[in-house]
Amino acid sequence: MPSTEIETLDALNEVLESGRSLQGLRLQGLDLTGPEGALLLAGHAHGLVVLGGKLTPELEHELRLQGATIFPTDPSAPIDPYRARLYDPTELYAGLLTEGYAATPDARAYAWSRDAHLTRDAFVTLLRAIHDHSMRDSLDELIEGRQVVGVMGGHAVERGSTAYAQAAQLGHALADRGLLVATGGGPGAMEATNLGAMCLTEAALADSLNRLAAVPSFRPSIEAWARLAWDVRRDHAADGPARSVGVPTWFYGHEPPNLFATAVAKFFSNALREDILLARCDAGVLVLPGAAGTVQEIFQVVTRLYYAQDEATAPPLVLVGREHWTQQVPVWDLLVALAKGRPMADSIHLVDGPRAALELVGTR
Repeated sequence: MPSTEIETLDALNEVLESGRSLQGLRLQGLDLTGPEGALLLAGHAHGLVVLGGKLTPELEHELRLQGATIFPTDPSAPIDPYRARLYDPTELYAGLLTEGYAATPDARAYAWSRDAHLTRDAFVTLLRAIHDHSMRDSLDELIEGRQVVGVMGGHAVERGSTAYAQAAQLGHALADRGLLVATGGGPGAMEATNLGAMCLTEAALADSLNRLAAVPSFRPSIEAWARLAWDVRRDHAADGPARSVGVPTWFYGHEPPNLFATAVAKFFSNALREDILLARCDAGVLVLPGAAGTVQEIFQVVTRLYYAQDEATAPPLVLVGREHWTQQVPVWDLLVALAKGRPMADSIHLVDGPRAALELVGTR
């Protein structure tokens, strides 16, 4: 019997009311301490899988007797590995304003990921893998039916700089076109792009850029950098369809996630995170100036383009900043050499600035 993931109590109640078999159900991160728990027992739980959540000891015992499989969680884990939704940025920064950054779930999850003892713990490895699987599923739910454009770029771009403002204006323009803007979710050019997408008006963007310039970087103080962003988000974030998503990783936990994405899919595995992010950018990938991490992302996209069977399967890859990508970090000539005689030749582009890049994405 095919499996069905149940991520809300409403969805579970629909199944229970239908009288269908519980076999094949995967209950993910649900609070079963209410009446739903008793109804599960009445439905015969053989073949049911319960992933985390809350259960009374009595319910857990009875479910096991009926043949259910129950995956426990770790009370010491700073995150819920079975969560069935993406993060709101403020969730990752909970406690920032009262206790400081070190007390936030984001900082504690990074410490948990770096704990030398836990890295060898098979149970903790399993929890992290399940968490990342949940992030992937939730990300796919968010982007379903949307065109996604990726914007990559360096983490060192400072607030108040021309490069930061240009990245923000690019994010704003892309989101206004109805595209879902995806970034690596960190500081620098990534933060600027998510900021631009968040702001619904040019006035809101101008105000945000002006205020954020007071704390140019997350170094030396993540706390000051994040507190100011919290205030700007509070004033300018609006309800409505997602305009951008950040996809960061705790592998680079020393780079904090930015607060301006509509939602955050944060992963423990950087390799999985990068592959998932870039593979979903069906409207194209724009690459602003960056260094090693950005170059790695370029060649992950290029590998997909290189083996694409025809141009229709190859969304555009646009390097933004001619001088940067031909002189400072000269990868362009290598891309041209790889593309010679292949369908990807028509999918790679080098432009001077963000304005020219806008004309090359989201047209498929």
